[in-house]
Amino acid sequence: MRGSRMTGAITSIAAAGTLLLGAAPAARAETLPARGGQVVVPDSSIEYPDEIGVSAHTNLRLFVPTGGMDRVEPPALNRRAGVGAAVGAPASGYYYLETPASLGCVYNLVAAPVAGCNPYAATVDPAGGARAIAIVDAYDDPTAAADLAHFSTQFGLATANFSVVYASGTKPAANSGWQIEEALDIEWAHAMAPGAKLYLVEAASSSLTDLLTAVGVASQLVSAAGGGEVSMSWGSSEFSGETAYDKSFTTAGVVYLASAGDSAGVIWPSASPNVVSVGGTALSRNPTTGMFQAELAWQQAGGGPSAYEVRPTYQSTISATTGAHRGTPDIAAVADPTTGVWVYEGGNWYIVGGTSVAAPVWAGIINASGHFYSSSATELAAIYASATGFTNVTNGDCGPYEGYLALGPWSFCTGHGSPNGKTNK
Repeated sequence: MRGSRMTGAITSIAAAGTLLLGAAPAARAETLPARGGQVVVPDSSIEYPDEIGVSAHTNLRLFVPTGGMDRVEPPALNRRAGVGAAVGAPASGYYYLETPASLGCVYNLVAAPVAGCNPYAATVDPAGGARAIAIVDAYDDPTAAADLAHFSTQFGLATANFSVVYASGTKPAANSGWQIEEALDIEWAHAMAPGAKLYLVEAASSSLTDLLTAVGVASQLVSAAGGGEVSMSWGSSEFSGETAYDKSFTTAGVVYLASAGDSAGVIWPSASPNVVSVGGTALSRNPTTGMFQAELAWQQAGGGPSAYEVRPTYQSTISATTGAHRGTPDIAAVADPTTGVWVYEGGNWYIVGGTSVAAPVWAGIINASGHFYSSSATELAAIYASATGFTNVTNGDCGPYEGYLALGPWSFCTGHGSPNGKTNK
């Protein structure tokens, strides 16, 4: 296992992140500078050849702005009625990064969305959620509960009904890359379904054996709550024995979701026919006004025909594209780190992307839709049955040699599309 490699990179990013907040000057006009930055891949998201089929990696990207971020408090327009502190984006000095309210606006999850869904103007968070969502990740995030509470306060979300469960019965070791993953997963599942009971089920390690043990624990927790979702933002490149493990995702009343990956190709468990595979998009905003313009396929997102899984019945309508193989992804949501989301972990704010974002976002949306289907296959049958409730992403490309085009109504880049309200979820 290489889960602890390159933790110094995360430490240095965290040190830069402390520039985000602090003693702040008065809010200023929202004319944001056009500044660059770099995408950083934590070691937890790097897969080595000897790990395929043995352990899993996260699907996580961090965006680090050039020179750090300005120490600027959220603008006054984000001060909500009845809330004493400023609520909204944690810094206004860099780009238009997604908040729960802005993403809820873009995906038509809130009533009366603000024109253009500017993250500094959108103030209505998604609502709803019931029963349970279980997040499965590896290792321990010692600040998970405190970070989720801080995130919720920052964005005016309801206090989460949240529990951490050790899948092996013993607290795992901590791991910096996985800690950001865990913070991302719980914060954005809660943002989309604030009324759901939220579990973080921590596996003893990133081995597939330990992670699948955690999936079993998560499945029982969700089942006992009357149903819900299990979200998995991790995966391994496909391997010949993967089909033997597909039975891990068949607990009655549980819908399973997994990230489709952050590089060309297909990963498992996203490829499993018993899992909703979630791909990635990029959100285009006007660089001057912050107005939402379009949703595009994210070039780095995973997807394609599985090497080992046969095409399930619910994909019979796209057989001309997938042939006899299971095609991924099924659906998609924001994942490009340069159009990323805010995540709070260990006292620092991060700009985060990757299909690790898209999976918990979709888990929350499916939960808040209130259908609570009996299985992933039933959920997927509803998704594929109608275009209503989805935005057909028709721009961009992905895959080997950028060879897959997002042409719709289904593609290897974005599947059936991104969320448009809560219908057919």
